[in-house]
Amino acid sequence: MSSVETVSALERRLNASIPQQAILGQVAARLKQIGRTAKIAGFRPGKIPNKVLEQHYGAQAHQEALGEALQRSFAEVAEENKLKVAGYPEFDVKTADLKAEQIDYSATFEVYPEVVVGDLTGEALERTVYTLADADVNKTIETLRKQRCVFVATDRAAQSEDQVTVDFTGKLNGEVFQGGEAKDYPVQLGVGRMLPEFEAAIIGMAVGETKSFDMTFPETYHGKDVAGKEVTFTITLNKVEAPQLPELDAEFAKSVGIADGDVGKLEAEIRSNLQRELDRRLKVRNKDVAMDALLKVTQFDVPKALVDWESQSLMQQTVRDMEQRGMKTGGMQLPLELFKEQATKRVKLGLILAEVVEKNGLHAKSEQVKALIQDYAQSFDEPEQVIRWYAADAKRMQEVENLALEENVVAFVFGQTKVTEKTAVFAELMGNA
Repeated sequence: MSSVETVSALERRLNASIPQQAILGQVAARLKQIGRTAKIAGFRPGKIPNKVLEQHYGAQAHQEALGEALQRSFAEVAEENKLKVAGYPEFDVKTADLKAEQIDYSATFEVYPEVVVGDLTGEALERTVYTLADADVNKTIETLRKQRCVFVATDRAAQSEDQVTVDFTGKLNGEVFQGGEAKDYPVQLGVGRMLPEFEAAIIGMAVGETKSFDMTFPETYHGKDVAGKEVTFTITLNKVEAPQLPELDAEFAKSVGIADGDVGKLEAEIRSNLQRELDRRLKVRNKDVAMDALLKVTQFDVPKALVDWESQSLMQQTVRDMEQRGMKTGGMQLPLELFKEQATKRVKLGLILAEVVEKNGLHAKSEQVKALIQDYAQSFDEPEQVIRWYAADAKRMQEVENLALEENVVAFVFGQTKVTEKTAVFAELMGNA
């Protein structure tokens, strides 16, 4: 006989029993297996009498057999009662005498929640859009040219984007502070490597000119002796070099990977790459909006076991990322509590997506998966090789299928809600703001 009682919203307790006879058969089988390799003084392996084996290994064999019997019994009762078990059960053997004819036990466990997706029709969502413009392509080309610029000496006054060489002395209360003095120090103006007030003082100066000015360091400045304090700088400008950009010609096109130097091909490739990255970022942003909407309208308790597993996975991934950046982690174990909120959200979304997909027939289609792989492969020199790489591994194909499935869910959510469109700022969307 068995019974299942409700402990909390998702927690259940199974009370059941196992006949000793079901355990003894497994004990005998285990002792036989142990006897093939066991080493006991006075006996050859495989020739040890059962009674001797039982004396030495009986308790171990019985404990292992009991563990297996508990798992087997629990699985059978769970199936009979159609219980959707989340995580592993925690067993508690109630019978003190483990050789009794019947072993009573209880198993405490969690079940998956019933997920009922809420009504999306009353939700107002904002979909981010953007149409790639010629100016975006031109600005990207300009950035590539700036990355390949050379600096040429000039006799004009210093201005932003110039590279200058200065002597400077900084004094705090009339005394030169540590790190406050340098000769022929190179500074590229406008790139943010020096404090804004320092760079602003240089702009407009001519070669050979000397200037003194007062400046207050930020409270957060790394030099604690001057952080938040006012100092006096004296600067002498020794040299000014102006940036000279390469011409947008065949030589430049070759330098950025266009073998035949065709500038038109360069512009087309940049446009294609920008559009691909733009589409990816728009998908990510709009997916977040759709997922947040699903979370908002769908409320349910999440199994603690699933959250713990996800927290553990996130922690391990974080440690791996740290190691890939060159950090020595030394088997570091970050507190799982740091990942609990993110883990809970991910588990909830996983359960919601499974319900939405199943209920609305949003499974990924093979042509969607193929299109996603082909699109991604275009950013590589040998797209066909990338396509074959995906096709050769079921796990990689499953990852792409999951992306296609997510796209279907996003489209479904926006189709159910009241949608307004918001045009993004290109630099902000691309992370250049």
